[in-house]
Amino acid sequence: MGFFLVMKAELVRNWITMRRYWVRTLVGMTLSYGMLMVLIVGFYSEGGSDIARGLAGNDAESATNFVLGFIIGMFAFGIIGMYTQGLQAMASTGVLEQLCMSPHGLITNFLARTIVGSVTTILSSAVLVYAVARSVGGDLYFFPIETVVLLTLTFANLLGFGLLVGGLVLIFKQVGQIALIVRMVLFGLAIFAKEELVSGGGPVALLLHLLPITDASICLKYVLIKGQMSDGVFHSVFAYAPFYWLLVSCVLWNAIGVATFKSMESYSRLKGTLGTY
Repeated sequence: MGFFLVMKAELVRNWITMRRYWVRTLVGMTLSYGMLMVLIVGFYSEGGSDIARGLAGNDAESATNFVLGFIIGMFAFGIIGMYTQGLQAMASTGVLEQLCMSPHGLITNFLARTIVGSVTTILSSAVLVYAVARSVGGDLYFFPIETVVLLTLTFANLLGFGLLVGGLVLIFKQVGQIALIVRMVLFGLAIFAKEELVSGGGPVALLLHLLPITDASICLKYVLIKGQMSDGVFHSVFAYAPFYWLLVSCVLWNAIGVATFKSMESYSRLKGTLGTY
């Protein structure tokens, strides 16, 4: 019950902030839309002479793929950032020690914050992706069950990886700067991830499979952009090889992440280094 109480408090806090600063929310959405359109024009317009023709032609699917990958990358960037830069900021201001003194514990507070923040991001991103996709003439497919399952697995996968990095930040404070590079790599991978990258096998493909965003991005693009169609034939994502790699990655990262975070939190409490930066 403690977890749900914390999550309720976080929901109320987010709602109050959004309602009080609704102009900032709308402006942020508008600026994000404009930024994505500028990026698409830069990547996909044919010489920039006729933007509408360039976006509405054969490049529409590529542009939609780019937008969805960009949003997935930002989603991953944000979740992992909560456990890196977020922890560093809290350690510097003393908030981290206050959370640890909470009867619910540090990991419960962070899980509640991450879940609420992720749901809010998913809802706003869905509006943004749809708006940009329609603007460039691309198509989006919506399969409710498959989409919810994939988003849940993607979140859980990134959560486990974020807990791993966050646990290291609790002890080795400067890991956060290194994690920023990791976040940028995952961001780029989410944009350009496709089945061809991992279909060849070998150690490189295995490494890509083990990264927490590769198969999640491939599966979401397969469902939302391709409509689960392969060579003109419908194939469910639940029978899709990257989906099973996503399951394996999810179990692996959550087991490692939770164990690492809990052990590092106990160690930092014992040594009294939570607020030391």
